[in-house]
Amino acid sequence: MKHLLSASVLASACVYDTHAFSSSIHARRSSSSRDAGLSDFKLHAAEKNNPSCEVLLMDHFNINHEKGRHDALKAFYFDFLGCAIDPRKEENIARGSKTLWANVGMHQFHLPEGKPNAQVFDGVITLIHEDLSVLMERYNDYLDGDERFAPLKDTEFLVGVLDEDELLMVTDPWGNEFSIMASDDPEEDRASDVGAQPLIEGHEPSEGLKIEDLTVYVPHDANLEGIGRFYAHVLGAEAIDELGSESSISISMGERQTLTFQYHPDGPDTEVFHHDFSYDEQDENESLPFYPSNHGPHISLYVSDLAKAYESADKLGVTYVNPRFKRRAYSEEEALDQCMFRIIDIIDPLDESKEIILHLEHEVRSTKTRDGKKYKSCPLNEV
Repeated sequence: MKHLLSASVLASACVYDTHAFSSSIHARRSSSSRDAGLSDFKLHAAEKNNPSCEVLLMDHFNINHEKGRHDALKAFYFDFLGCAIDPRKEENIARGSKTLWANVGMHQFHLPEGKPNAQVFDGVITLIHEDLSVLMERYNDYLDGDERFAPLKDTEFLVGVLDEDELLMVTDPWGNEFSIMASDDPEEDRASDVGAQPLIEGHEPSEGLKIEDLTVYVPHDANLEGIGRFYAHVLGAEAIDELGSESSISISMGERQTLTFQYHPDGPDTEVFHHDFSYDEQDENESLPFYPSNHGPHISLYVSDLAKAYESADKLGVTYVNPRFKRRAYSEEEALDQCMFRIIDIIDPLDESKEIILHLEHEVRSTKTRDGKKYKSCPLNEV
């Protein structure tokens, strides 16, 4: 179910200090659509620019944590949020270092170590949770000095209540902002009949049911309509009229999720960056194209036709290789071999000057390998 908030939800209702948050991303959503399913929303009337491709799922959000602070990472994502430990990175729990994957239903957070600092995402991550009262109990335990949450002391960790039964605003230890909403239908929100991430034997499923929306703050002069055209042209992902406004645009990430771009709530003079380029990691083959490494956050999504998406991205000139990662697709053939390619520049397809609206790294994945088998990391039950 799409959990849209009423405009009547105001920051003044907070029990705890929520100065770090902006409720503007919620205020634009009308109460009349509160219980409407995402699939019920009307898409733009124009035909898709890439009709043979569509986004099926926004799979994971990759963001670095502070190196040497596995204790805070575990206390927040697993002990407080109730995410499930992904068995593919379980060994790093005992090691106390390296990357962890925190599962939320069929979605994930990929949490590598920073170099050494944590990344702070300039936006809001919206999660759907099965029981907000459990989170409030844990927050009260934290305030009472529970040792489980001791690593969160003297960090940015904060919980604010906008509606005790509907919405919590949470800051992680490094300042990343989460909007956590109560589910009115946990079975539908978890959607285990659609897909799931692997679970360690004997462990409980994640309490979080899904990553519903990722709101990306952009400069006030950003071309929102151009962003919408980019996603339609390259990925066949359409804007959702009912969730848009003069200051934001929401793109459908399949039937259950959205990717929202919103003018920064701190005003038009605020600088916004979603990339962190460096030039110290390069492929040894000097004949290959040169790309800077990006140490900023990235999103991962699955599409129905990787070849078509690559072709559209390549024609627009936005394919990207991040030397930070071992899997590198310099051509369509390599993309098909590796079941993925990357994009980082968002450009309006109608802009002849090809001016970059913003940098935001995407890992675009295929659900299938070349021989038609399900790609090993794909969480969907059927492809």
